[in-house]
Amino acid sequence: MRFQVLGPVIVRDEAGASVSLRGPRHRAVLARLIVARRRVVPVTRLADDLWDEPPADAVGAIRTFVAGLRRALEPDRPPRTPARLLVTEGPGYALRAEPDAVDAWRFDDTVRAAADLPAAQAVCVLTEALSWWHGPAYADFADEAWARAERSRLTEQRLLAVERRAEAQLAIGTAGAAVPDLDAHVAEHPWREDAWRLLATALYGSGRQADALAVVGRARRMLAEHMGIDPGPRLRRLEQDLLLQSEHLGPGAADPTAQVWEQARAAYDSAVPARTGRRLESAAGLMRDLAVTGGGGLAAARRHRLAAVAAADELGDPELTARVIGIYDVPAIWTRSDDPAQDRRLVDIAEKTLRRLPDHGDAGQARLLATIAVESRGMLPAEHPSESGLRPLRAARQAEQIARRLRDPSLLVFALDGVFMQSFQRAGLAPRRDALGAEVLAVAASNNLATYEVLGHLIRLQARCALADYRGADRHAAAADALALRHELPLVTVFTAWYRALRTAVAKDLAAAEAAYERAATTLDGAGMPGLEHGLLPLARLSLYLRHHESERIATMDPHTDWGPYTPWVRPALFVARGEIDRARTALRHLASPPRDLLFETLWAAVAHAAVAVDDAAVMRRAHTQLSPAIAETTAQSGLLDAGPVRAYLADLEAALSRHPAQRSRSRRPGRGQRPADDHT
Repeated sequence: MRFQVLGPVIVRDEAGASVSLRGPRHRAVLARLIVARRRVVPVTRLADDLWDEPPADAVGAIRTFVAGLRRALEPDRPPRTPARLLVTEGPGYALRAEPDAVDAWRFDDTVRAAADLPAAQAVCVLTEALSWWHGPAYADFADEAWARAERSRLTEQRLLAVERRAEAQLAIGTAGAAVPDLDAHVAEHPWREDAWRLLATALYGSGRQADALAVVGRARRMLAEHMGIDPGPRLRRLEQDLLLQSEHLGPGAADPTAQVWEQARAAYDSAVPARTGRRLESAAGLMRDLAVTGGGGLAAARRHRLAAVAAADELGDPELTARVIGIYDVPAIWTRSDDPAQDRRLVDIAEKTLRRLPDHGDAGQARLLATIAVESRGMLPAEHPSESGLRPLRAARQAEQIARRLRDPSLLVFALDGVFMQSFQRAGLAPRRDALGAEVLAVAASNNLATYEVLGHLIRLQARCALADYRGADRHAAAADALALRHELPLVTVFTAWYRALRTAVAKDLAAAEAAYERAATTLDGAGMPGLEHGLLPLARLSLYLRHHESERIATMDPHTDWGPYTPWVRPALFVARGEIDRARTALRHLASPPRDLLFETLWAAVAHAAVAVDDAAVMRRAHTQLSPAIAETTAQSGLLDAGPVRAYLADLEAALSRHPAQRSRSRRPGRGQRPADDHT
């Protein structure tokens, strides 16, 4: 058995398959024993750690958990023979796993051993060790007091490993390879002066002296503003060495691009006074350009953009705030927010600013309205839209009207992006979005608006997938990739890679499709899009199995999988696949409608599948009502995954509902132009 705790707690057998550990208490007992590192943990201590107030039968419950764990960890052990792995000793239990069987123990040993290795070998060894991390250590038990010290210790070990690997990379002359990881490292852990020092040294070694000096400057400002201290002696000495191009730093090749950037920045700093609105507008413009670089750039752009907007709002000048908000006209294609709290804050400031401005119907007002529409993505109520829920839709339409009247191409494509984000009032609207994408594409192409030209292609790619026109979608994917290459837009390949995995799924090659989705998932690493990434890969697998009627494969999916925001709507189908019919019925009983977005049809399809399996007429009727408008479409609205044609799910629902005569009349498909009964938009 192999034990993973550098991320969620997982056990794998010799074949690499995940071992089911039953309930959360079983996993907590196992994790607590791993923390003890082969030492005995008394039963009384386990009880105190597992419960805030241990029940009267705590000891008996722990024995039950241990017995269940033993069956899982040693399935071939003959009855009534002593356990060899999870042993009873004295007053408690110990996990006697081999030192290399637990990834955290193996990581500790590797980091210690790397200190005595030649630099080139240390780079290889530490790179492999860092690849064992799949999230925060003991991620399932972040709030448990018994895990806190070990989690902190392992986190410090990981940070040390990152920095030791960087030092080894510098020693063997591969400074450029160290820069990306160090850049992310200082962004996540800005208080580590050694990390700043290593990043500046790596930049200098890559021929980027100006960037190296800028990094030291950033470190100095951060330490002063947030901690009230100056840099330590090593960082101060490095700054002097960089300015003098000291020989011990090695050759620092000239970087003309960096020099131009640094000269321009210095000129701007000297010409534009601090604490002016002009600086906030410039910062917002810079964040707009940074957002399309992907990865850390996108995350930083969102964070600093909100800071600029909030600062403008505090100055009390609504016209300045409107400009700072409106400058950030970055195209948006995914309908789920990466940071809902941040987006709500931004929308609140935009709405407040709109109320304080005169209603002139000008470009500034239109940009505020378009921002409200775009940043309210995913906020449309699921089944019964309220007055407040329809406000972003009205904002989108108002922005579009103003932009058309002003005949401003850049404003029009921004407004149409807002219309797109609010175009999910019901299922079956792919033709409308296709026309919308075609207009965005035409306006952008004729006015050299490259990022919006890409947006137009991606909107049409999604719509053509929904309409099962995969050849048309192929053309839009190829065009988007070509534009991304020409204009250095790395995030585009995330969507096209996932689209090509979908194409493999449509071709009915299950094994190839699973492999394609695994490869596509790697494009999300460091992409800076948690709203897209969270739960997407398991949802793609589930969609694949639903499309191919592979219920047995659904049953084998890891019960501890993190489904992210999709959990409520996939859980019934998982219960059904495992034969847990009563749990499936309970999960369906009070299930809300999924959000009205690009995965609306997919999630309703999963619900429909489960409702038919347990013969829940009420949920079947709801699913039929919601899916009926999309009878001519597929569930591939997202352009990323596909659970099959909507028509197939409707047919299954109608066949099942025919056994419920009282419901028969309610399950008729809407006629042409007829909306679902509960669609009030």
